[in-house]
Amino acid sequence: MLFSFLSANINHKVLIIIPCYNEAQNVALLYNELHDLKVEGCTISPLFINDHSSDSTKDKLMEMGVKFLDNPINIGIGGTVQLGFMYANEYEFDFAVQMDGDGQHPPKDLYKLITPLLKKEADVIIGSRFIDKKGFQSSALRRFGINFFSRLNKLLVGISIKDSTSGYRAYNKKAIFELIQYYPDEYPEPEAIVYLAHKGLKIKEVSVTMNERVMGVSSIRRFSTIYYMIKVSLNSIFLHLKMKSNG
Repeated sequence: MLFSFLSANINHKVLIIIPCYNEAQNVALLYNELHDLKVEGCTISPLFINDHSSDSTKDKLMEMGVKFLDNPINIGIGGTVQLGFMYANEYEFDFAVQMDGDGQHPPKDLYKLITPLLKKEADVIIGSRFIDKKGFQSSALRRFGINFFSRLNKLLVGISIKDSTSGYRAYNKKAIFELIQYYPDEYPEPEAIVYLAHKGLKIKEVSVTMNERVMGVSSIRRFSTIYYMIKVSLNSIFLHLKMKSNG
């Protein structure tokens, strides 16, 4: 699969950060899609990060023979993704793309996230399922929470993002550097928007077609929706007030 949209001969290094916790049933399917993916002017490098899974995720990654990092303890989604940003910075990648290991984020739409970065239209690109409203739209309860966070982000930093909880995101070097300095630990996506906005980064949303998880269980089910909304809301508000007071 080849996506061609720029004539420049510059080769851009793109790291795909794939956090995995108990995704043994999904990683091979995702890797096969990424392995066949080509974006003109870019070298795509998937990096799986096993967050000390309790299933056979590590064994599956070793069997596949892919490049992966293995957390000696479970550090959560925030720390795992931030580890990916550190890797991207250490090995001088031009862009980093955050992609879930459960297959919900479509590799075929990767070019939609990278193109605006190549054109320098923004520093951060968020893949949204709600612009064209195609594909898996999540449950009604989750959509309520997503809409709530979208309104909260608009109130705090004046940025309107329809899919503020989407973890399908692409970043340039400036954004990668900032996220190495700070990245929220649990349910980081809405709070990260507040942080990046305060840092003066330009954030853009593009339409993608999300897939529904086929196998495995989402980690968010371990917590109630109310807990999630309260925790992320308070974290976002406190971060906003802290950064605003620091000027």
